[in-house]
Amino acid sequence: MKKGLIVLGVVVAFVAVFGMWAASAYNRLVVTSEAVPAAWSQVESVLQRRYDLIPNLVNTVKGYAKHEKDLLTEVTALRSQWGAAKNQSEKVAAANNMEGALSRLMVVVEQYPQLKANENFIRLQDELAGTENRIAVERMRYNETVNSYNVVVRGFPTNILAGMFGFKKSDAYFKSEKEAQQAPKVQF
Repeated sequence: MKKGLIVLGVVVAFVAVFGMWAASAYNRLVVTSEAVPAAWSQVESVLQRRYDLIPNLVNTVKGYAKHEKDLLTEVTALRSQWGAAKNQSEKVAAANNMEGALSRLMVVVEQYPQLKANENFIRLQDELAGTENRIAVERMRYNETVNSYNVVVRGFPTNILAGMFGFKKSDAYFKSEKEAQQAPKVQF
């Protein structure tokens, strides 16, 4: 009778340990399988950031560069008008126009010690690089998450439990397209 109780105790202990392991393994499968779409969502988030940010930055830089170009072109044209002025009234008008353009230019120079188009282009370049780095980091994290999930699903003895509950290996690694081997072109 003692042997029967000992055997029963060992069987109960084994079933309890197996049950705790099975519950733990199942929960790990659930956690890792849910981490895959969460990681992909983060990849989509930074891709959306790129989609939203880049055209707005490009248009901002275009607009500012045009503003500076227009102002410098106006100053150059007014300078030519002064040289072409034939009489005093033409010279006064050219000088007044030049004074207005120069005061606008001085406001720009005072607010921005150096003309900012160059800085805007550098900012655009930094934002492009930063966005692409974020995308690369999130793609890497996503692939690591898929890898972790696959290791859990395929590892022994969890693979037995994974098969019983329908967890399958994921082939959803992020892979670049052939076109990605060529750098995108940003045009102004």
